Amino acid sequence: MDTDRLYKSASDKWSGLHDGDDPLIMVGTATCGRSAGALDVLEKIREAVREKNIRCNIAETGCVGLCYAEPLVYIAIPGKHAILYGNITPKMIPGLIDRHILNNLPCGDHALGSVGRIPDLFEAPVFRSQERKVLNNCGIIDPGDIDHYLARDGYRGLIRALGLSASGVIDEIRDSGLRGRGGAGFPVWKKWQFCRNAEGSPKYLVCNADEGDPGAFMNRSLLEGDPHALIEGMIIAGYATGASMGYIYCRAEYPLALKRLRQAIGQAEKYNFVGNNIFDSGFDFHIKVKEGAGAFVCGEETALLASIEGKRGVPRPRPPFPAVSGLWGKPTVINNVETLGCVAKILQNGPGWFSSSGTGESKGTKSFSLVGNVKRTGLIEVPLGTTLREIIFDIGGGIPGNRKFKAVQTGGPSGGCVPAALLDLNVDYESLAEAGTIMGSGGLVVMDSGACMVDVARYFLDFARKESCGKCIPCRLGTSQMLEILEDIVSGKGKPGDIDLLCKIGEGVKKGSLCGLGQTAPNPVLTTIRYFRHEYESHIFNHKCTAGVCRELIHFRIIEEDCTGCRACARACPTDAIEGSSKEVHAIIQHECIKCGVCVESCPEKFNAVRCIPGKPEKLEA
Repeated sequence: MDTDRLYKSASDKWSGLHDGDDPLIMVGTATCGRSAGALDVLEKIREAVREKNIRCNIAETGCVGLCYAEPLVYIAIPGKHAILYGNITPKMIPGLIDRHILNNLPCGDHALGSVGRIPDLFEAPVFRSQERKVLNNCGIIDPGDIDHYLARDGYRGLIRALGLSASGVIDEIRDSGLRGRGGAGFPVWKKWQFCRNAEGSPKYLVCNADEGDPGAFMNRSLLEGDPHALIEGMIIAGYATGASMGYIYCRAEYPLALKRLRQAIGQAEKYNFVGNNIFDSGFDFHIKVKEGAGAFVCGEETALLASIEGKRGVPRPRPPFPAVSGLWGKPTVINNVETLGCVAKILQNGPGWFSSSGTGESKGTKSFSLVGNVKRTGLIEVPLGTTLREIIFDIGGGIPGNRKFKAVQTGGPSGGCVPAALLDLNVDYESLAEAGTIMGSGGLVVMDSGACMVDVARYFLDFARKESCGKCIPCRLGTSQMLEILEDIVSGKGKPGDIDLLCKIGEGVKKGSLCGLGQTAPNPVLTTIRYFRHEYESHIFNHKCTAGVCRELIHFRIIEEDCTGCRACARACPTDAIEGSSKEVHAIIQHECIKCGVCVESCPEKFNAVRCIPGKPEKLEA
């Protein structure tokens, strides 16, 4: 195929869309946008354009990362600045079209940013403190159109790689400093070299797109917004390692990602980026998609391989490592979605471009899903070494309401909870390890002062216990024993020795478990004890949950001097546990109260007469 003609055609198509004579409207239709109503907005835009007989280009994009402001709509008028609008509803569309398209009057109320052209969107102030390398196409291109990817230099990294030797490609990855983005942070080039040097044929390449962490959606967003980046990275990795077959293991709960991925593979095959004798290089590479059933343990590489082979997804002992004996006993490299996306960008732009960001030992950028009690939730990408304070407050906008920041959990259910005292901690592999946590695949769950850290530890340990495959005793029994102790503590049955016992069992589980799930499952418990031990002690010794979360260790009380007898709380109470006539002070019948908290929510804010009080009512009365 004539690559010059290929790229010229793609460039002309891209220029016609962004620099042509017609207005351009783009709508973010990734999963986050769809859940907020983006498809209804898109249909309303098409309807309004037809009714008003407007000559206009309309396109879909992936997730730009501003999930808190979905649905997102971009409007660009030729010769004018492009505007990104957020929180758009179908009802707003006719007015938006009239003002901005027909009268060139941007609507400031919903504008999130203004740039010269949509491709320059990440220069807008709303993306300050971020640096888009692997996500540079997400939210900018139509993920269903390979020409958009080509117009942004897509597959040029593959073409460059095919002009190098396999060892030359591995050298490029080594010089970039890329480490695995799946959690462990192992140098990518070393894993590739191990596989290439291993005896046995054929060799395999596997992309881990399982992403089972609660609150994590980095990989899904890349698959939905820029699927060709993964495909290009896989082909390059296959060339470097000597693999001719690649598998993408993606959970079935990602239907849109799977749809766009399969569409992209078909397009890549048509253009001969995937298949036999790629660009007459003599290199063959094929890709298959394997849907996983959603087992968290299948994120562990040996369990993932077992699942691809049609077996039950349980880990096996290592060594031998998959790079030596993996899929069907053959040398296999396993990288996650973001790692392979980075590979494509590194070969496109060079190793120095990537290593110019980050720290001495943690090069490049990292994408994170920022969720929880933070104002601006969404998908971000920052240089490694950025502090938690910058991520949570500069990018995330801080904590909503009048609450204070309390902790952030990094690395999903296998990670630890970092307290406010460590807000200036650098987010890199070494710094997080020193704090007792991990980077994981990149989930960040922010918690405010209303979070009970004992209950947080219980929640994540319960998740790990349920997802354990049960193969090894330390994980199967250890997580169950720890969970029983935590449930006793949150229900007011904790004993003086429980904290030390949790630490002892937790360390045993970490040392004795077969795979990464068990080895990291105690992290939420151990870090909350390390940084929030006083909350455990309050639960055990004072029978109080100071955060007001654990039902057995709180009660609700109506403050006499603040109560006006409006009966709002009484009308809302589902168990009729509030007594008192109209305009008289009310009282809660404690033995009938189910501690649902509806009374607090229903009490007018100006009175604030119903309070959640730490401790059992009988203990306080005594």
